[in-house]
Amino acid sequence: MVGEEDLMKEALLFDQGMLPENDLFNPFALTDVLTEFSGEQVQPIIHFWQLPKTLILGMKDSRVTYLEDALKTVQQKEYRLLLRNAGGLGVISDEGILNVSLILPKESIAASSIDDGYQTMADWLSRTAFGKLGIEIGEVFDSYCPGNYDLSINGKKIAGIAQRRVKEGVAIMMYLSVNGNQRIRGEVVRAFYQSGLKEQFGVDYPPVEPNSMTTLNDVFPSEVSIASVKKELLEVMPHRDQTTAISDFYLLEDYQRRIQHMQQRNKIIQEVLHEL
Repeated sequence: MVGEEDLMKEALLFDQGMLPENDLFNPFALTDVLTEFSGEQVQPIIHFWQLPKTLILGMKDSRVTYLEDALKTVQQKEYRLLLRNAGGLGVISDEGILNVSLILPKESIAASSIDDGYQTMADWLSRTAFGKLGIEIGEVFDSYCPGNYDLSINGKKIAGIAQRRVKEGVAIMMYLSVNGNQRIRGEVVRAFYQSGLKEQFGVDYPPVEPNSMTTLNDVFPSEVSIASVKKELLEVMPHRDQTTAISDFYLLEDYQRRIQHMQQRNKIIQEVLHEL
């Protein structure tokens, strides 16, 4: 487990807000660069970002049997498509979803226990006002991108957590459904798998049920916004704002290289979409 003493050093805050649609690869490349930086400098980092209506696919999603049909279905629903540089399965990003990364030096987390990283993120959210709702940890099998560290309220998933390690740093990444129409999000992901798997829907991929997920706004007694969630998270985590310096990382050779890797990885999607 990450001890409080490990998090007492002020985290650097990088809040990117909503990225433009021509810069969708940015947060994925930046997360890796920040993770390496965190390990080198022994510096905790908080990274907030959002994307416009996008289905972010995992590598396994690119191997559905009828990929062209799946991509076409999502495109018809006016969602962008992106293949990320990490494992896991598809998740939605839009104006009501907050992506949160807590980036730590690897030495802060027991090397033998990946679960420590997941638990640290869950504990962070639980220390906010939303923790009073009773956040549960455990897989919601018929949600999209199900995992052992799904976060739920009253049995309905509000967030998923992933983890990525780069050299001496570790990024614990959460997508959090803050507000908006979660049912539509679930329907988009379900349609991707139904079109991509057809009669094999639910085999080796989640049998996505849109009603298995909800948002903080739908379960909290007062209105919840992206801004209010950020405020809650930052009130329980020592930090200082470094947003003005974020562009410095874009100039690094490593950042540019990772952007190129994202472009290369996404060629399969672009080629299919170009033919539609």
